[in-house]
Amino acid sequence: MTFSRNPFCAFLLLALLFLSLTVILKKWHFGLQENKPFGDAARPDGLTPARDRLLQQLTERQQELELLDITFDDKQGFMDQSFSTNDSADYINGKLSLDNPLTAKTDIGCEELSGIKAVEFLGSGYTKTVLKAALPQGLFVALKSVNHQGTDMRLCMEDFQDSQGCNELVSFKLRKEIVLLQRLQHPNIVELKGQCQDSALVGGITAVLEQGMPLQMIQLLQSPWEERFRVCLGLVRLLQYLSHSPLGSVALLDFQPRQFVMVSGELKLTDLDDASIQEPACQEDSDCLLQFPLRNFTLQCSPSRTCEGLNEMKNLYNAYRYFFTYLLPHQAPPLLKPLIHQIMNSTGDLKQSINETLVAFEEVLHMYKSGLHLENLPPSITRDYAVLKGMRSVANMEYRCWPSYNHQGCVLSVHTAREAALICSSHPQCTSFSLSSEKTWTGRLLASFRSGFSHLVPDVNSAVYMRRVKASGAVL
Repeated sequence: MTFSRNPFCAFLLLALLFLSLTVILKKWHFGLQENKPFGDAARPDGLTPARDRLLQQLTERQQELELLDITFDDKQGFMDQSFSTNDSADYINGKLSLDNPLTAKTDIGCEELSGIKAVEFLGSGYTKTVLKAALPQGLFVALKSVNHQGTDMRLCMEDFQDSQGCNELVSFKLRKEIVLLQRLQHPNIVELKGQCQDSALVGGITAVLEQGMPLQMIQLLQSPWEERFRVCLGLVRLLQYLSHSPLGSVALLDFQPRQFVMVSGELKLTDLDDASIQEPACQEDSDCLLQFPLRNFTLQCSPSRTCEGLNEMKNLYNAYRYFFTYLLPHQAPPLLKPLIHQIMNSTGDLKQSINETLVAFEEVLHMYKSGLHLENLPPSITRDYAVLKGMRSVANMEYRCWPSYNHQGCVLSVHTAREAALICSSHPQCTSFSLSSEKTWTGRLLASFRSGFSHLVPDVNSAVYMRRVKASGAVL
């Protein structure tokens, strides 16, 4: 008998095959269930995979803080084991209380912030919000706190659905920044004036910082060369410090103009949460690759198997592409341009260290302040001007020049009256200029150039220089 001739037998065989396959598939399925990870189910220790991942990230952040030597004694710092690795585990197990304040050793703490008055919203980012505030004593400061509506908090809540844990995780960037600001003190880093945790008014962790104005590159491009040079000089001094800081060589991983503010004309770094104090490990030179949008550089792998100097060079090239390129060459004094071009070439090709770059900048500053770049100006250049000391012109007829300290007129810095006379002689509309006791940050005088004025009044701090008129009536 064949199956093709007996439909019943064929059906019986197919049924047996189907039953066998069903048994095999069920065993295979339950076998996978027995051997697969816990998935979303709770583990024997009571942790879900999501909470386990959260614990892991909290621990990693804590280890990052420990690299900064977060625990200081009362004489050195203001933080007392604010969040240890054991704290991370306690949090996951539901034991950690957020009422574990950082111990402040700086002047402004929670008590001083109780009388705070926020006067202006300065900005916010993925992690932090910054407010301008007036303290009772009249001091204006910047308050930096966790942005609970920011991108970092939103993404954390999407992943873990844990408001307390996400608040701890996101706050680590601000914790790290407070530690770095306490350890890294330099004229070109904003001053940490205090901090508070769990203030009833501001909530969460709050850093109290020196208040500055956000760096505006467009506005800076319109400023006099001397002010632009000051910004670049301050940046180089900062990078030289970071290269040899108490924490080792520090790299600014998010190197952008928005990480800086201006305080009384001085550039200051205000955002440190993405700083790194570790140089990459390597096995060969190809591991020490610096990649930028338009150029790549390869450093040598040191005998200690680290890319020594990589942090320094990364900072220096970023300074070149974000600052030097736009601020240094344009409108530089003609006799200083060869030195400026050398700086541009050496930093653009990373031919010199930050120490050598700083020496070059200081040389430019010395020549500019001392007037050495003007020593070839003839003394006779001022003979074409009549000098009226102790006088000041009023009802002036101004003309505009660029770049000027006064956008409604022509106000430039000069080393002496000779340099001012040279400038006035090169401006066809200039008929006079005046010098006062007002000086720039380099000690140079401010000179006001004009095309005419109504009359003169006494002023012991001023002198007016008027271009002499030829017999034909032409201005000399």
